[in-house]
Amino acid sequence: MSADLDIDEILAFTIKLGLEAGAMIREGQEKRFASESATELEKINSVDLVTEVDKAVEVFIVDKIKEAYPDHEFIGEESYSGQHITDKPTWIGDPIDGTTNFVHGYPFVCTSIGLAVDGVPVVGVVYNPFLDQLYSAAKGRGAYLNQKVKLPITGKAKPLAGLGQALIAVEFGSARSAPALPSKCKTFQTLAADTKEGGKMVHSLRSVGSAALNIALVATGGLDLYWEIGAGICILQEAGGAAFGGKTTALTGDVDAAMMAGRKYLYVRNIAPTSDESTLEQQIRFAKEFYDTTDDIAP
Repeated sequence: MSADLDIDEILAFTIKLGLEAGAMIREGQEKRFASESATELEKINSVDLVTEVDKAVEVFIVDKIKEAYPDHEFIGEESYSGQHITDKPTWIGDPIDGTTNFVHGYPFVCTSIGLAVDGVPVVGVVYNPFLDQLYSAAKGRGAYLNQKVKLPITGKAKPLAGLGQALIAVEFGSARSAPALPSKCKTFQTLAADTKEGGKMVHSLRSVGSAALNIALVATGGLDLYWEIGAGICILQEAGGAAFGGKTTALTGDVDAAMMAGRKYLYVRNIAPTSDESTLEQQIRFAKEFYDTTDDIAP
């Protein structure tokens, strides 16, 4: 990590920025609901939406970061044009993660702001302004809910015997045609189906509609795994969770620029070690078992 970076100062800056962006999101939704002319634009298709509030919040975030850290890079959800994370300090932001939820008034919406240095996430902030839940972390300093409750919220890692005892977050995503959609649905069916029919019979599947909130919920311990094709890692790691790349990667739990550039991720919560396996060994085992149910589809 660059020696001249004050991580505590950056974390405080990012928390303040997240809270301010959250206030813009709340106000933006109120104005949209009061207006008869509010519309959404389509990006890839009719389920991949962007609003004027997304764009305004991203401009606000970028301007604040450039003012405070003019030498840093920025990769944004709404301004993304193929940039990759490099060794330079790079901010990754999604002004409104859960835009479809935002449009519908479903309160699982957040702003997500993170900083990676040398390709490794070192600061992460995820704020849901409608539920007033702030998740934050800095490398080596732990992860917290509303800056008070240390994650995981159970206080210590819970055991997890197998996928059959897991609550797993999944999302349909914006790719709604073959091969992506049938492949995902096959995975969902395999995870949910009775073991007598070749399934894993997980406790259940959840679809929150926001990648960053799914990751935060894995960090809390409320969700056990989250499969993402397209993402906040620092909060998860500081809560003892592990992040993996796609199905064909090494699945070591190491996070670097190459892994993050792959845009395929699996997140596993902190798991209590046993006499036979360490936490990481169990996380790797669960990652491999989960990926046995999936195809390797493009992001």
